[in-house]
Amino acid sequence: MSKLKFQFERYLSLPHFLISISCILLLYGCQPEIKKPTPVETVINSMSDTLPQLSLPLDADPEDEDWKGIDLDPKAPVLPLQPEEEATKFLLPAGYHIEPVLTEPQIEQPGAISFDGNGRMYVLELRTYMLTADSDGTLEPVSRISRWEDKDNDGVYETGTVFVDSLIFPRFVLPYGKDCILSMESDTDDVYKYTDTNGDGKADKKEFFTNKYGRSGNVEHQQAFMYYGMDNWLYSTVNAFRVRETPNGVIREKTGYNRAQWGVTHDDSGKLWFQGGASGVPSHFQFPVHYGNFTFENEFAEGFEVPWGVAVKIADLQEGMDRVRQPDGSTNRVTGSAGNDVYRGDRLPENLYGQYFYGEPVARIVRQINPEVNEGLTTLHNVYQNEKSEFLRSTDPLFRPVDMTTAPDGTLYITDMYHGIIQEGQWAQKGTYLRTKIEQYQLDKVIGLGRIWRITHESKERDRTRPNMFNKKASELISFLDHPNGWWRDKAQQLIVLSKDLSVAPILKDMVLNHTNQFARIHAIWCLEGLGALQKETLLPLFKDNDPKIKIQALRASETLYKAGNKSFNDLYLQLLKDPDTDVALQAMLTCKYLDIPGHKTEIINLMIENKAKGIQVIGNQIVNPPEVRNRWNRNATVLSESEQESLEMGKEIFNELCVQCHGNDGTGTPLGNGSVMAPPLAGSIRVQQHPEYIIKTILHGLEGPLEGKTYPAGIMVGNKEQDDAWIAAIASYIRQNLSNEASMVTADQVARIRAKTTRQNGTYRYTELINSVPKYLSLGSDWKVTSSHTAPNRIGGTASPKSAFNYEGWTTGEHQKKGMWFQVEFPKSIGLTGLSYNSQPISRGWREGSPPPLQTYPRSFKIETSLDGENWDSVYQGLGDSPDFNKDFEVTSAKYIKFTLTEGFEDENEIPWRMRQLKLYAMPELTKTAK
Repeated sequence: MSKLKFQFERYLSLPHFLISISCILLLYGCQPEIKKPTPVETVINSMSDTLPQLSLPLDADPEDEDWKGIDLDPKAPVLPLQPEEEATKFLLPAGYHIEPVLTEPQIEQPGAISFDGNGRMYVLELRTYMLTADSDGTLEPVSRISRWEDKDNDGVYETGTVFVDSLIFPRFVLPYGKDCILSMESDTDDVYKYTDTNGDGKADKKEFFTNKYGRSGNVEHQQAFMYYGMDNWLYSTVNAFRVRETPNGVIREKTGYNRAQWGVTHDDSGKLWFQGGASGVPSHFQFPVHYGNFTFENEFAEGFEVPWGVAVKIADLQEGMDRVRQPDGSTNRVTGSAGNDVYRGDRLPENLYGQYFYGEPVARIVRQINPEVNEGLTTLHNVYQNEKSEFLRSTDPLFRPVDMTTAPDGTLYITDMYHGIIQEGQWAQKGTYLRTKIEQYQLDKVIGLGRIWRITHESKERDRTRPNMFNKKASELISFLDHPNGWWRDKAQQLIVLSKDLSVAPILKDMVLNHTNQFARIHAIWCLEGLGALQKETLLPLFKDNDPKIKIQALRASETLYKAGNKSFNDLYLQLLKDPDTDVALQAMLTCKYLDIPGHKTEIINLMIENKAKGIQVIGNQIVNPPEVRNRWNRNATVLSESEQESLEMGKEIFNELCVQCHGNDGTGTPLGNGSVMAPPLAGSIRVQQHPEYIIKTILHGLEGPLEGKTYPAGIMVGNKEQDDAWIAAIASYIRQNLSNEASMVTADQVARIRAKTTRQNGTYRYTELINSVPKYLSLGSDWKVTSSHTAPNRIGGTASPKSAFNYEGWTTGEHQKKGMWFQVEFPKSIGLTGLSYNSQPISRGWREGSPPPLQTYPRSFKIETSLDGENWDSVYQGLGDSPDFNKDFEVTSAKYIKFTLTEGFEDENEIPWRMRQLKLYAMPELTKTAK
């Protein structure tokens, strides 16, 4: 149907008397007030009246199975519906209802939502997602995070503000205390805390929270959904680590690989559930991810991967006709999933509590999953599989469910991007099957819309109690820890922990030991853990509790005390391996493996002889004989040489022998009580992570006095210049590579150079003296002119910039390395340059066993020069490249320009470009400050 026909038919559908009134007004010149078109009408008006004429690509074989049987007849465009019209297209089980709570034009292209302690809804608006079939403008800074309130309590969020604006495809939004959120942008490395300090609903304060959190690549493959777990750690998709804020900084700990893309949630036990993307199914859910990876068979019931959406007849599937169920055009296998939630609310039927929900935006469905646990292992069942149906289906092709959320009102919210294309442009290029379907139905025109829906049931009304947690003390928040709605329990725990109010510890301890509500006891345990007030004496009775779930929580929470140095739990862990409850025994196995309890493998072998439960056998075998785990998500991992591994082992021994007494087992500082620590934390330290000269000088000559205005009881760190260069390099490398730092290795040659230039250093450094003697990392300035001889389009076909060399996206020539190719930076004034580093990301040629090795993109032969005028150049390096990671320190040189030039071409059967990303330039602080 053409646009004209659509609009005419809508006109004819009006009652005759309205048409007559309109005609009379026109005759007498009384034209009605011109109404501004709605976003839906604007989209419709953008569509072409001419039906597309489609044909196969020139190089396509009509007999090829990928193209055979494809309908290329002209089609009417898929027209968007107003929210009230879309609501009529949903199919739900009897008794359920769906209603919009927030829609365009207030929001655009929502990707996720989250609620703060006062029940205000934050919306992640991905305003640049697939605005064209070529994904033009994806990385433009126009996305936002908005905040919405239902002030009149009628169920609709009518009052909103733009909390953070001008973002580059933000990855997540996590409310983190009063008027505060955590978020980060695509192709960046840092997470920031945004706070509204004056109460106007807009963040006016931006603070660094943590780094080394991001990665480059397609926007659908980067980390997402920073999530506050019940264990007080922060998790995300993709990243194989977790972080948490401590009084001495943000620390990090490695976890198993979650292999997820878009969605993290947790159940009543605090176990995280991660949602896959392209797989179309949940990706990690058997056990908490920090215990590592295990392999399982039959996690999904037979037929689980078959979706049962309704006939939308568009067949817009990336995989082509093989995935099309004929004749209705729906998908015959799950092909994409997004957003997830373990429903823990109290205003839907009780049989929904604890059920797992996730969206399949390609199939236009929301699935309800029943997790069945048998002998310690979980199998997932599609609740509506036997009926060849799903919990929620839509006949509207534009319904795109991308997030599910248990809401403060006890119901289930669905985030609907309501979008034409739901696959990034890399998979919708010209000549593909998907691109043909996009153009056939003008799906690329449906942009800028989006709706948030509430699912209710006729048996219960939504909870109209408005949360007001920010105005309550920690002692008052405790009353919510037994609330029937899990959202209230989770949020109260988070705010109690963030309050750092230790005065509530006695109340929480009493709740742990004496409360009759299981929920209250579990959350009280983790409140104590988060406050740093959990004690062994509180946990010991729980190991003998009659409730197996309480025993499991006690085991998990005790891990924090064990890692802090309390090794007295060893025998208790081994005893609980013999617990008659299979789930408790499994938890003891995981805890023993995680903490590497002495003798645990022998005891697990004995357990497997006695206990034939499937979970005990499957997990026990993999603990005793751990399989090799390969992870295709770990793209940024650095492979260390044998000598580097030996250096790290040496550094580990030195750290455990000499450093832990003051700096603690995990580098956060040995606790002394009342939040103080013996010595400055090394974990997650920006000073440690930046230029290696800082830590080398500190270890060589020592450090004393206040550090950034803070004093420590240890007072002084003595120098170690009597140790050889390899010894200094080993301990420096261990600290930089571990303890949440993940910085580059230190070599003996680097130590030797710094030792030579600091021979006149008498005694220990004072902090100000030290920090001013260390090269400073220069952040990319908006007034820097960055140019190159060659610049390829970015990975999604958009405009690229040489400035991308300074972030995770990276810069590339896009062409084979040739003599004379160059890359240049011009500063607004001369600075005292003294070093640089960068990474040349390899090009992967497959992740499967037997795949060819990646193609290395570092420059094979090059020089680096500096200049004050852009005409006369001084060389600071010339040589051959041999590694993806390049680090070079040189004598301080005053420079207004720095230029990289390839000195030779590169002969190879493969087309290998020159790539550069995470470029860091270093300068001396004092020289840079005074340079002209």
